[in-house]
Amino acid sequence: MSTVDRKLDPFPWYRAMRHDAPVVQDPEYGNWSVFRYDDVLRVLSDWESFSSQYMGGAQNPNNPIGSSLIGTDPPRHRQLRSLVNLAFTPRAVAALEPRIVEIADDLLGNVSGAAGFDLVGDLAYPLPVTVIADLLGVAHEHRETFKRWADAIVSEHTDPQERALQGQMIALLRRSIAEHRAAPRDDLISALLAAQVDGEHLSEVDLLGFCMLLLVAGHETTTNLIGNAILCFDEQPGLWQTLRAERTLLPGAIEEALRYRSPVQSMFRVAARDVALDGHRIPAGQMVTAWIGSANRDPAQFPDPERFDVRRRPNRHLAFGHGIHFCLGAPLARLEARVTLSALLDRYAALRVDRRVPLEPMPSQIVYGVRALPVLVEPA
Repeated sequence: MSTVDRKLDPFPWYRAMRHDAPVVQDPEYGNWSVFRYDDVLRVLSDWESFSSQYMGGAQNPNNPIGSSLIGTDPPRHRQLRSLVNLAFTPRAVAALEPRIVEIADDLLGNVSGAAGFDLVGDLAYPLPVTVIADLLGVAHEHRETFKRWADAIVSEHTDPQERALQGQMIALLRRSIAEHRAAPRDDLISALLAAQVDGEHLSEVDLLGFCMLLLVAGHETTTNLIGNAILCFDEQPGLWQTLRAERTLLPGAIEEALRYRSPVQSMFRVAARDVALDGHRIPAGQMVTAWIGSANRDPAQFPDPERFDVRRRPNRHLAFGHGIHFCLGAPLARLEARVTLSALLDRYAALRVDRRVPLEPMPSQIVYGVRALPVLVEPA
């Protein structure tokens, strides 16, 4: 299987690894991989054994994401999350729905009357990045720049151009933070600047890290969730019509898409101490990759895991992680997916992937999706 084929369809490889080598060490690099649900759950949840501070953890102005929520352990992580929670409440997320509906309608209006369009480029990418630009109070004119920045951060390849793009992102966000500090507004950056826990505000590095994390995770996850959901629906004959007739099935369909084609396929940890896992000893300091995409197809947790079932109950997928690092933006991603997919179901009696165009996977081990998704549509 070629690299491109495995990136588009890693699931046969996962199945083989769960059976033959569920916990395995790379003989060349020494890092470990875990593939079964229970092991992945433990790696994601047991922060005392599997640390998130593989990027350093301490405040680093050159790598703000490494010292953000995703790259810290308690007690620092607990403090940061408490501060951010004050400005990122469920009520605040729910209040975004009218704006998300407006953005979806505007974007679909741009392709109105067309027999087909690129679902990623025309809808699934610009919608969440516009929402995040609104949240951060950053001008929409930077939307395409955001995509280049985010793609560079999650890419498997690091080169001087990508490092330069990250530097541009940090510079722009620094300017935005300074402007918000001088003239507070009704947006997330101003709320984060004002938030306090035990009398402590977020530092500039903390703010940069959170903004970069929101920019990358907040749009890459939703973009790929929407695109992956359409890929899943397209493979199920009659499902589009069923969802149009029974909208109550849509939330379950979104959860099943999260399981079946997880937007995040892997997460990294570092062994904080010597750890025994499935008969193996993982020495302190060695990297561990938790393969979420494999865990979500584990038959020990999900009966008939290769079947896409919008009525699957329970559905304890790990697409948004687990434990203290459960994705802060999960409610927003679910809301954006529900609004976007509802808008598509309202407008189109039929929507199918244009299989004449080869799919190109994202060049990442972490995020899973396609760069473009041409679809053919029939208006309702």
